Formats: sequence, structure tokens, C-alpha cells
Amino acid sequence: MMGFTWDVIEKDLQGLAARFSATSRNIANANTPGYAKRNVSFEDQLRDVIESGKKLKMTRTDKGHIPTSPYSIATVHPAEIKVTDEKYRLDGNNVDPEREMSILSETRMQYTAMSRFAAKKLNGLRTVIAGR
Repeated sequence: MMGFTWDVIEKDLQGLAARFSATSRNIANANTPGYAKRNVSFEDQLRDVIESGKKLKMTRTDKGHIPTSPYSIATVHPAEIKVTDEKYRLDGNNVDPEREMSILSETRMQYTAMSRFAAKKLNGLRTVIAGR
């Protein structure tokens, strides 16, 4: 179970890093005519894997069957989605700089919180290993 926890932490940090990168590109292109912002989604996939033990297990009897959810942490990948159905400016650019700065700040706080959580888990392991 310990490996699963570290895998979840790693995937969460990867997803947040991808969101940070996409949001930074959005801000950098805020004045580029026709630029379509990008969003990064991964939380739903991660939640499905974490909660998979609580759901009724469905069996794939053929490779052609559609999977009902990711099978493992390894199958969770941050998805960068190009948003084309929103317009913010007349030149076709849909980046709202204030909203993107808010997303950037929220992402930074989530990344910091997860990093601190990982550091506390690691510190707990060090304490156990040292026998204190």
C-alpha cells in the first residue's frame, strides 16, 4: 500500500506540473491573436484509480471492450485540452489573464501542499527506520 501512496503523490505532482506549464503558456500568449488556451485535466482519472476499490469490478473479456476506468496509476496521464468554444477577445484569443493568474496561484498552492505532504511522509519513514 505504501507504494500506491507514493505513486499517487507522484502522479498528482506530474499533473500539477503539466497544468503549471500549460497555464504559463496561456499567460505568455495572452496577446496572441487567435490563441486558444489550454487546460490540463487529470484529477478525475486519479480519483477513479484511487476509488476503484469501492466500485463494482467489471471484467474486460476482450481487448476490444471499452475500459470503464484506468486500471492503475500508470495509466493516468495529464490531458492537455485546447479550449476552442470560449471567446474572450474580438481577435479570437480566449485567455483571461486574471483567471489564468488565479489558476497559476491555485496550482502553485496545491503543488506546495502535496510537496509538504510527501516530505512529512518521508520524515515519518525516516523516524520509523531510525527506530525512534
